[in-house]
Amino acid sequence: MAAEVFMTSNLASSHHTQDPDPVRWWSCTGRRGRVSRGRPLSETFSSNAGRRTGKTELLYHFLCRAVLPVDAGGLQLEVLFVDTDYSLDVLRLVGILDARLGGAGSSSRPRQPAEARVRECLSRLLVAHCNSSRQLLATLHALETRLASRPGLAFILLDSASAFYWPDRGEGGASVSKQEEKLSKCSQLLGALLRDYRISVFASCHSNQRRCSHTSSSSFSHLCRPWQRLVTHRMLCSRQEVAPAGGGPRAHVFSVHCTSSSSGSKAHKSCSFRVGDGGLEFV
Repeated sequence: MAAEVFMTSNLASSHHTQDPDPVRWWSCTGRRGRVSRGRPLSETFSSNAGRRTGKTELLYHFLCRAVLPVDAGGLQLEVLFVDTDYSLDVLRLVGILDARLGGAGSSSRPRQPAEARVRECLSRLLVAHCNSSRQLLATLHALETRLASRPGLAFILLDSASAFYWPDRGEGGASVSKQEEKLSKCSQLLGALLRDYRISVFASCHSNQRRCSHTSSSSFSHLCRPWQRLVTHRMLCSRQEVAPAGGGPRAHVFSVHCTSSSSGSKAHKSCSFRVGDGGLEFV
């Protein structure tokens, strides 16, 4: 089983090619978006995935890495999670944060209780629920005011960009331009926010199983051209079952193949991971 994850970034894709963690590859040398050392960093990551391919856990990994404090290996950023699928599992998110914070502490200040540190991380997370492409467009319009008033907000996670694909097709009738009108406007607005505020964006997208009988790169090309132009990094996710060397039940191992075209030429990177109670475990 496979899925694709698309990303857009201005990072040099040649950095950290041996690093198994795609977030360390994304964050590169520890730079923290537009709030780091006065050096702006604009990125857009669009993730397209099928079912049970590790996409959700990968998104939680990105999210946790962003909100975790620096002394726990995080970027200490404020994040807006735009939930169009109403699938955000807060309990799972808290479990990952708690596991990542366990044993992590700064020698320069006293350790906070685990619950207080998790609460501190969650205070950097904003959640917006959208149940239509009109609400999504309105949320992105309102975001400009929020970005101007909250300089710490440097990361948007959209799950998912394709949630309203079929309703929009139904409303648009036979006109392709009408079918794609709202997502095109969302894409253009995101592009303007990237340009003006140097934010980073991750977005998931479900495969179009009605167009393709199998999951391939063409399964994810059904979104409008403005969205496709916004994407410069693609991650192909796959899942396989592996039999343990010592016997026992078979385990799932997930692989991510990253393709970047942001520098004008193709660059590739791969990593594999398992999913544990504390999130991703890279192998």
